[in-house]
Amino acid sequence: MLNKVRPHIQRFINPIANKIGLHPNILTIIGLLVSLCAAYAFSQKSLLLGGLLILLSGFFDVIDGAVARNNNTKSKFGGFLDSTCDRFADAFIIIGIIYGGYVNWFWGILALLASLSVSYVRARAEVEGIRCDVGIAERAERLFIILGGALIGYFTNPQLVMSLAILLVVILGYVTVLQRVYHSWKELKDI
Repeated sequence: MLNKVRPHIQRFINPIANKIGLHPNILTIIGLLVSLCAAYAFSQKSLLLGGLLILLSGFFDVIDGAVARNNNTKSKFGGFLDSTCDRFADAFIIIGIIYGGYVNWFWGILALLASLSVSYVRARAEVEGIRCDVGIAERAERLFIILGGALIGYFTNPQLVMSLAILLVVILGYVTVLQRVYHSWKELKDI
């Protein structure tokens, strides 16, 4: 859903990307390290810092692709590295939230599995030659929910709000998995 606003964001990101002299793969790794810092912040019960670091890691996630496109350094390995780092970043953040005691471990593990499954189903469908970027909760939406939970929770009831945010990630994640499985079934059933 948030991917629909990506072209509008690109107008603001491209001028910044043109001024960055780092290789996009380095930016991807920096984004992963920022996510690890966010996870650590959550684990140490620093909700606001964790949320702000998610925002910063999201910036690196957007800017690395723009730098690759604008500097003609886009590569298949860069896409592979970006996707792999995104999976680790998602896992780090959710594990940090669980460790910080913001959510019951069971719901946290379900959120982690949902996040990984959304990506897996897309990757598996693409192996079969299907474009599978459908669904209501891709990575950006899930991180936005966690970010919103962290910011709102900081000012209200951290455990309740983060539990609700993680529960929403679980529900929307599995709905997205089902949407992608159904989409893939429709594309493959006559082949």
